Amino acid sequence: MIEARHLRVLRAVAATGSFSAAARELGCTQPAVSQQMKALESSTGTPLLIRTGREMRLTQAGEALVRHASGILAGLTAAEEEVAAIAGLRAGRVRLVSFPSGSSTLVPGALAALRAAHPGTRVSLVEAEPPRSVEMLREGDCDVALAFRYEGAKDAEEWGDLIVRPLLADRLVGLVPEGHRLAGADSVTIGEFAEESWIAGCPRCRRQLVEVCESAGFVPRIDFATDDYPAVIGLVGAGLGVAVLPELAIESVRPKGARTVTVEPAVQREIVALTLPDLAQVPAVAATLDHLARAAAR
Repeated sequence: MIEARHLRVLRAVAATGSFSAAARELGCTQPAVSQQMKALESSTGTPLLIRTGREMRLTQAGEALVRHASGILAGLTAAEEEVAAIAGLRAGRVRLVSFPSGSSTLVPGALAALRAAHPGTRVSLVEAEPPRSVEMLREGDCDVALAFRYEGAKDAEEWGDLIVRPLLADRLVGLVPEGHRLAGADSVTIGEFAEESWIAGCPRCRRQLVEVCESAGFVPRIDFATDDYPAVIGLVGAGLGVAVLPELAIESVRPKGARTVTVEPAVQREIVALTLPDLAQVPAVAATLDHLARAAAR
């Protein structure tokens, strides 16, 4: 019989490439990892790993088992949580991953309301930008992923295998220094920034910026790039360039020395909460999705 703990070890070995690295990730010893892998191979009746010196590769059977492991482990988590709720324990655990501007705007209110309504539910939070956050969900490393994708983007992700809870449409706005020639404009076209120095945000936002500018007939000169939105706003406020940022990113930061302007045509990103179909049936996960939706509606 294949045990869940053995599948977790196999997945860690496959991801890290060695017993010692897997042991560090799992918080156990290298001999313990080796023993559990031997037990798993004994259970399956076939080798799962090929060891050649320091290199370790999966056999065809090992690849097949790793491919199914994430879904199996997610299903087990869903079963454990649902059974606990049915048994009346009034407890739950949700692992939430969010992109930074969502963490500072949508998540605090949602989690405060969730804690007030369900004090027995524990929620942990880590930050990751999509597509990494979506990969974490599919790999079984979180239960809910707060993510986004841009309308009409060339690299738009497909979420057909996931439960998608739409939250809001987050419009991009322009950000210019206070003394900029366009600081007092009611609205501007993206083409009016063609000769400007640009400050770009996260990698996905950077790609979207380039696509929007190219559609307006120019390639943006990106002099600064940072994943930190306060840093983007600080660079603009210091007069070092212009930027376009989602409204959520500006909402949690006071744009000192900078002004926002409406950019036409409108570009929006779709903010959603994602989970796996099995996990959507878990009461604590369903409650988290509900509270995120309510926080977005305010």
